[in-house]
Amino acid sequence: MDIRSLSSSHHHSQSERYIHKVGVPPKQNLFKEFRETLKETFFADDPLRPFKDRSRSQKFILGIQTIFPIFEWGRKYNLKKLRGDLIAGLTIASLCIPQANSSFVPPLIYAFMGSSRDIAIGPVAVVSLLLGTMLQNELDPINEKAQYQRLAFTATFFAGITQVTLGFFRLGFLIDFLSHAAIVGFMGGAAVTIALQQLKGFLGIKKFTKKSDIISVMHSVVASWNWQTIAIGASFLSFLLFAKFIKNKKFFWVPAIAPLISVILSTFFVYITRADKQGVQIVKNIKKGINPSSVNEIYFSGDYLLKGFRIGVVAGMIGLTEAIAIGRTFAAMKDYQLDGNKEMVALGAMNVVGSMTSCYVATGSFSRSAVNFMAGCETAVSNIIMSCVVFLTLEFITPLFKYTPNAILASIIINAVIGLIDIGAATLLWKIDKFDFVACMGAFFGVVFSSVEIGLLIAVSISFAKILLQVTRPRTAILGKVPRTTVYRNIQQYPEATKVPGVLIVRVDSAIYFSNSNYVKERILRWLEDEEEEVKAATYQPRIQFLIVEMSPVTDIDTSGIHALEGLHRSLEKREVQLILANPGPVVMDKLHASSFTSLIGEDNIFLTVADAVSSCAPKLVEEQP
Repeated sequence: MDIRSLSSSHHHSQSERYIHKVGVPPKQNLFKEFRETLKETFFADDPLRPFKDRSRSQKFILGIQTIFPIFEWGRKYNLKKLRGDLIAGLTIASLCIPQANSSFVPPLIYAFMGSSRDIAIGPVAVVSLLLGTMLQNELDPINEKAQYQRLAFTATFFAGITQVTLGFFRLGFLIDFLSHAAIVGFMGGAAVTIALQQLKGFLGIKKFTKKSDIISVMHSVVASWNWQTIAIGASFLSFLLFAKFIKNKKFFWVPAIAPLISVILSTFFVYITRADKQGVQIVKNIKKGINPSSVNEIYFSGDYLLKGFRIGVVAGMIGLTEAIAIGRTFAAMKDYQLDGNKEMVALGAMNVVGSMTSCYVATGSFSRSAVNFMAGCETAVSNIIMSCVVFLTLEFITPLFKYTPNAILASIIINAVIGLIDIGAATLLWKIDKFDFVACMGAFFGVVFSSVEIGLLIAVSISFAKILLQVTRPRTAILGKVPRTTVYRNIQQYPEATKVPGVLIVRVDSAIYFSNSNYVKERILRWLEDEEEEVKAATYQPRIQFLIVEMSPVTDIDTSGIHALEGLHRSLEKREVQLILANPGPVVMDKLHASSFTSLIGEDNIFLTVADAVSSCAPKLVEEQP
C-alpha cells in the first residue's frame, strides 16, 4: 500500500468520527397522521384559530363576523373612509347603469359577506357572454324569451349553489387547477368570441348566428350592414379607445366615465335625429323600477333543470376564478389577506339571492374593480353606494335610455374585452415555459374555433397533462464535486464540478410513486450504462463500484417506489455496484425502515450527505487501485 492510500485511510478514519447517521423519525399515530393530512388539505389557513380560548359570547360574535365581515371592519368605519367610498361608488355606478338590473342586489349582499375591500361587483363581460352563448345554444332569446329568461335565472341559481358548496366544503384548491396560462388563453379566446358576437349590434345585422365559433360568425357578417349604425358604433368606439389610453393619474376617471358619456350622447343623438327610423336598432323596452321577484321562474324540475345546472356550474366556476384572481391582485397591492373559501361563500350567496331577484350571474369585474381602486375606495361600502345609485336610476331615469342604440352597447363591450387579450402575458409564457404557452394557445383556439366549454376543457386537460408529465417523468441529474468545497451539484449547471472516480452520484428531483417508480429505476440504470461506457473509453479510470442516490428532493415514496429501489439494488448487485442513499427525508426514511429496505442495503450504506457517502467510498477505491 503506498503513502497515498495510507493518508487517505487516515483521512477516512478521521472523517468517520464526524459522519452522522440518518435519523429515523418517531412512529406516527395513524389517526393523528390522517388528521394532519386532512387539516392541511382543507383547513390550511387554520380558520378556527381566532376562536381559541374565547368565551361563548365572544365565539358567537366572532362567528357572526366570520360570516358577515362588515360587522368587523364596520366598527372602525369613519367619515374619511366614507369620502373615498362615496367617490369610488359614484364612479363605478356610472359604469354599471347600462346593465343596471344585475348591479343592484348582488353588490349589497357582497358588501355584507365579502372579504375584499376593492372588488366591484356586477355583471362581467366574460361571464355574461359565456352565459349568453351557452343559453343561446339551448334556446332562442327572441322567439323563446320567457324560457330563455327562466333558464338564465336557473343557471344563476346553480352558479351560486356551486360557489357556496365549493366554499363551504373548503374546496378552493380546485380553482388552482385552472393555471394562469390557461386563464390567459381562455380570457383571450373569450374576448375574441365576445367581440365577434357584438358585430351584430355594431354592424346593424338583423339575422345573426346563434353559434359562438369564429367560422359561423364570419358567415353571418357577410349579411347586409346598416351604415348609420356603423357610423355611430365606430365613432364612439374610437372615443372609448382614445379615453382608454389616457394614462394620467389626474384623469383616471375619464376612461371610467367614458362609457356613460357615450351612452348619454348616443341616446340623445338618436332621439333628436330619430335614427331608429333609418334602421338603427335601439334598446326600446327597458322596464322601469326595481327588480321583481323571480323565485317562481327558476326551473326545479324538467328538462331545463339539468341544462341550467350544467351552464350554472361552468359560469359559476369562471366567475369564481375571475373574482378570486381580482381579489388577490388588489389584496396584494394593499397588503391584506383574502380568504378564498369565504369569498366563494359570499359570491355564491349573492348569486343565489340574485337569481331570485331577476339578476343573472354577477362576479368581480376587473375593469370596475380597477376603477374602484383608482377612485380611492376604502371598503365594500363603495358597492353599497353603487347599489343605491343604480336603484335610483332604475326607479327614475331608466325610461330615458329607451333610445340607446345597440351599436353603442356593442362598442362599450368591444372596448371592454379588447383589454382581455393579453399578448404580453402570452409572450412571457413562451419565454418562460413552452408547455404553459401550449396550454394558453389550446384554451384560446378551443374557445375561438369551437365553444367556451371546449376551450375550458382543453385548458384543464393540458394543465392536468402537465402535472402528469412532471409526476411520471421527473428530472434526474448527475452530480459532481464543486472545486474547493464539499458540495455536490448538477454537472450541467456547474461544468467545473468534477465527477468522483469510481462513483456515480445521481439525484432524483421528485417523490417516487407508482406513476414514476419504474421510470426512475430505468433512468438511473441508463445513467450507469452511459457512465460505464465513458469509463471503458478512458484508460485510467477505475470501474464504477458505487452508485449514490441523492434523495434530498424525494419528498415521499410509496410501495411501488420501494419495489423499484429493491429492483435497482438487485440489478446493481449483479454488476457488483453498491447502492448508497444520501439524505432521505423523514417520511421516506420511515417507509424505508418499515419495509426493511434499510436492512436489505445495510444501515451503513445510508448517509446524511453526499460528501459523507463519498468520503466513505473513495478511500476504498484508492485502496483497491493497484
